[in-house]
This record gives sequence, structure tokens and C-alpha cells, in this order.
Amino acid sequence: MTQARLVVPVLMAGGSGTRLWPLSREQHPKQFLSLLGNASLFQDTALRTAKIDEAVGPVVIGAAAHRFVIAEQLRQAKIRDAAMLLEPEGRNTAPAAAVAAHFVAEEFGPDAIVFLMAADHAIDDQAAFERAVQSAVDAATQGYIVTFGIKPTRPETGFGYLKVKSGARLGTTQAYEVDSFVEKPTIDRAQQFIEQGDHFWNGGMFLFRSGRFLAELRRLEPETYMKSYEALQKAKREGDTIALDARAWRECRNESIDYAVMEKTDQLALVPLDAGWDDVGSWNFLERLPTSDGSNRTRGDVMLEDSNNNLVHSSGRLVAMVGVSDHVVVETEDAVLVAPKDRVQDVKKIVQKLKRSQRTEAEAHRRCYRPWGFYETVALGERFQVKRISVKPGEKLSLQMHFHRAEHWVVVRGTARVTCGDNTFIVSEDQSTYIPLGNTHRLENPGKVPLELIEVQTGCYVGEDDIVRFSDSYGRSEQADAPTSQPALVKV
Repeated sequence: MTQARLVVPVLMAGGSGTRLWPLSREQHPKQFLSLLGNASLFQDTALRTAKIDEAVGPVVIGAAAHRFVIAEQLRQAKIRDAAMLLEPEGRNTAPAAAVAAHFVAEEFGPDAIVFLMAADHAIDDQAAFERAVQSAVDAATQGYIVTFGIKPTRPETGFGYLKVKSGARLGTTQAYEVDSFVEKPTIDRAQQFIEQGDHFWNGGMFLFRSGRFLAELRRLEPETYMKSYEALQKAKREGDTIALDARAWRECRNESIDYAVMEKTDQLALVPLDAGWDDVGSWNFLERLPTSDGSNRTRGDVMLEDSNNNLVHSSGRLVAMVGVSDHVVVETEDAVLVAPKDRVQDVKKIVQKLKRSQRTEAEAHRRCYRPWGFYETVALGERFQVKRISVKPGEKLSLQMHFHRAEHWVVVRGTARVTCGDNTFIVSEDQSTYIPLGNTHRLENPGKVPLELIEVQTGCYVGEDDIVRFSDSYGRSEQADAPTSQPALVKV
């Protein structure tokens, strides 16, 4: 199908989970967080772009490890007809843009328009956003690769800067020809750009005809063009889920779209965007919250005394502060961050230290989401682990076995259908069952309400990688849920 003005939103949903630690983790990066409202940044982005062209669902490019988080958040947001391109590993935004353009050209034709954007940005003004997108569509139809420019408010060294040609508006559109593109300048040069007044921040969103972008990519980065195409052609497809070929994908150059294409092309145009854009690059994003007492911005269970100009986020426990000013405090169930507001960018250094120490706090929360529900660690000690498990109605875990642990299950809510060896039976509320070491077993929720149970694991090893799957409803291979190491011990 070829439609010149069909706009296909492509959401880049990768990420390492470092900048908003401890709330974001490697297995649950910031785009999946609900920071200001009930919806996550990813859901907000999907809902925002759904209004651009209702004729087509979004394409999501994300890590294979986040497959089920993406699917669940799309389901919660009632976003249908989405396609998922799953990356075996992160290869930056140039390969992501390339494979998205190949996919859209294959599905909808080379004249279909790709609207490529990060899934972790915030936009306040939907109407202004839609007007800017319409101008970008007009320019893209003429053959331009369009970016969205944000008027800079400070000399930020982490953004790319675009200079527009004076008076070079493209016809009747609100787009301008771009004179130069500079990625991540020095602080002095960034200050100079602001003083000149003719530079914009690169907003991390691009809009182009798929065929036009691919032609430029083939000219500028032929290897990425070919390898991304190969990764798509050799992908494993299951409905709307496309697992890119690992070998071809790994051979794509790890490069940003800014360096690979935008700095080199002579077909770049810019549409100014004044819609309350924020890239949510640090915990200072919480400045968007209204003040709770005229000075501090808080979310969750927070109590302050003689404290001013703080940003405080509590996930559950009470956070009390006395005589503290100009700080960011973020509480989660297993970690607390305390930092001066002008040092929050250094949170990456803490994450790096955690990884070097092989601490699981860099990788995942205690609550881990799965396609069937979630589990969370309640207690962990030598030769035992206690978990809370929640299974959604109608869902079931894989048929599996463990070599090093036995399991005791106590149902506290709902009804469980349990398979243990050759037997299948029902376990109701306030009842329990025992799964001996080495037995094949499966847990199902046949009911209409969530199934919740307490699982007590006992044995010489209780890591998630002690698992053999015999059958699975979600297409996971053996050890798909395995962490890189045994979980760190926590006090009971």
C-alpha cells in the first residue's frame, strides 16, 4: 500500500535505565515509568502520536528483554495494531531508524512517512505538537528529512544544535532549511549558540518519507543500510512481533542518527516546536510537579520540616527531611538516592559502580514483570527465597522444572490450577501445595480475579537461571528470564 501522506509513528523505546536511577533500572528504563501522572512516558508518547494518523498503529523499536513490558503497557493504554521490532542488543539510533524505515517501506511503500521519536520525552501542549507535525509532514512530502527544533534556554552540552538559514522558510510551511548541525558542543560554544539566537536544540524527533531516508542512508552509511535490511529480512516473525536477526544486527555500526545522517545530509529541514518539550534527562524533571508547600515538589509519602526547594519522590516508605535544601531524594523499595540538585547528572557514576560490583540494584527492581503478571522478592537468605507471585486471570506460567530448589506455594487470593508431575489439581485460598525438586510443574489462574500466592523456595541455589522450560505460551526460550548473577542477599 502506498499513501504519500500516511504517517507511521515509530517509537524508539530502548534505554539503559541510568539517568533516573533508582526508579529506572536496566530491565525497566525511564520510558516505562509513571513520573507525573498515571500513564508512563511510553504510554503518553503512544497516545500522543495516535492522534496524528488514526489509520495506522505505531511501530515500537525496543529491547527483546522489554518485550512483555512494552506489550503490557500498550494493552493498558488501549493501543492496538502496534508492531514490535525487537533488538537483540542496543545499537544506537541510526540502526533503529534504518530498520524502521525498511519496515515502513516494506509494509506501506516508500512514500509512507516515518515519524521517528524517542519514547521517553514529555510534551505539554498537544495542539502545538500536532501543528508542528503537520508542517513537518508538508516538508517531508517535498523530500526533506525533518527534525524538530527547541529554542534553547540554557547552554546544554548534552544536546545537538541546529542553525537555520535566515529567512529560508520552505514555501508556505513552517519549516526552515538547516544551515549546520553540531552534536554535543562544548559549554563555551553552546553559550555562543544561545547568544547568536539562530540555533535550536535537536528535539530527538525526525519525520521523513521512508524511501527518501533510505536513499540518504545508502549514500552516507551503506553498511548500516545493508545490515539493517538483512536483520529485518532474517528476523523471526510471530504475528506483529519481529525479533531482528542477532548476527546481522550486531554488525550494524553503533552510531546515532545525528552523526550518521543528520550532520551530513543536505536535505535537512527544521520545524520549530514550542510545546513544552522535555527530554526527561535527569531528576530535575520533577520541577514540573506543582509545589506541595510553596517551595518543595514532592510525590508520595513525604514529610518536611524547615526544608526548601527540594525534589522528593517516594515509592512507598515515608521520607522525612529536616533542615535540607536544594536536594533530590528518590526512594524505592531497595535503594535511596540523595543528591544536590546540581549533581543529579552524576547518578550515572553510581550505576556504573553498582554494575562493577555486580549489584542487582542496577539491573532490576524487586518486582519483576512477566507476560503472565509479576513476582517480587520478599526475603532472600542462604538456601531460601520468599516471593510474592501475582498471575493475571486466564494466564499461566511455563511448564518447567528446577535442578536445585523445591517450592512451597500458599494461595492467599484467587484460585490456582497446579500441574505437578502427572497430576493436575486446584488449590484455593488458604490452601498450599509442595513442588519437589526436579518435578515438572506449572501454575495457572483459571479464575476471573488475579491469583496471588506466596512462594517459598528452598535449596542450595535459588537463582532465576535454575529453570528448564518444556512449553511456554509466550514463545520464551529456556532461561529467557535469567539474570546475570545470583541475586544479592538482603536482610530478612
